[in-house]
Amino acid sequence: MSAHWSERREGGGWFAVWLIRGIGLHLGRRVARALLYPITLYFYFRRGPERRASRAYLTRAFGRPARMRDVLRHIHCYAATILDRVFLLARGTRDFAIDVHGLEQLEARIAQGRGVILLGAHVGSFEALRVLAEARPELRVRMLMDRGQTPAMTQLLHALNPAVAAMVIDAGGDGNDVVLAIREATAQGALVGLLGDRARSGEATRAVDFFGAPAEFPSAPHLIAAILELPVVLAFGLYRGGNRYAVHFEDFSAGAAIARNERNARLGELTQRYAARLEYYTRLDPYNWFNFYDFWQLHADPGGTVRDGAAA
Repeated sequence: MSAHWSERREGGGWFAVWLIRGIGLHLGRRVARALLYPITLYFYFRRGPERRASRAYLTRAFGRPARMRDVLRHIHCYAATILDRVFLLARGTRDFAIDVHGLEQLEARIAQGRGVILLGAHVGSFEALRVLAEARPELRVRMLMDRGQTPAMTQLLHALNPAVAAMVIDAGGDGNDVVLAIREATAQGALVGLLGDRARSGEATRAVDFFGAPAEFPSAPHLIAAILELPVVLAFGLYRGGNRYAVHFEDFSAGAAIARNERNARLGELTQRYAARLEYYTRLDPYNWFNFYDFWQLHADPGGTVRDGAAA
């Protein structure tokens, strides 16, 4: 397994992503969903590192050894959200049943007129948050995304919805430029979405408790919020099967500045609190968390040997 998640190539690549797009848009979601089963089997047997990471994570989440069917369900859930991303980008939310929770907490932060950081994770589908843009079309939503890490998905984004693609802030650029872009967007009252559970190579992280063991989480989202004095609202779009999603908003922090001599302790506290809330939402449906890599450094025993019987 690669030492860092960014060293793993994009799953499926250009051909697979565009094939599922073509099938989905031309033959319909039902036909495309039927193809998710052979796709799931293919990735189970062909992507050994991801399979082992899924098994280890699910073992922690369930408190028992994860079985083959658990891992298959995990991969299938991920594939389903990728497919749904095609429809959410191309056609909006009209084909989906999306329950929204905690919207009043987000509305209270928006009313302050300072812009808001929507802090999510690789949980379910961040695209399900498009329900917010459709309910409040006057809101500007920008998304922090590393275009170079997933080029096939980036091309798909541009093709399906150029307007949404134009709202992306490229996380692959210089760090100062990223912060300035966030500052500019939020100065105009925009909501800026970013994911807080995966650090880029070389990025500062904090080891905090997550599912009962230390895991490294990036501290940059919390530092950016403090530097720009922006409120943070957690945002998770959980996939609930079929065409159903549950979008959760939760007020997280007021965006107060942090004194330099308090920064280390405060960032550690915020990172741990974020990990705790992420664990809470992930436990609502463990199959929704999509970090298929060595999140805890799997050479450390997660409370029982994780065995993997399939071919690597």
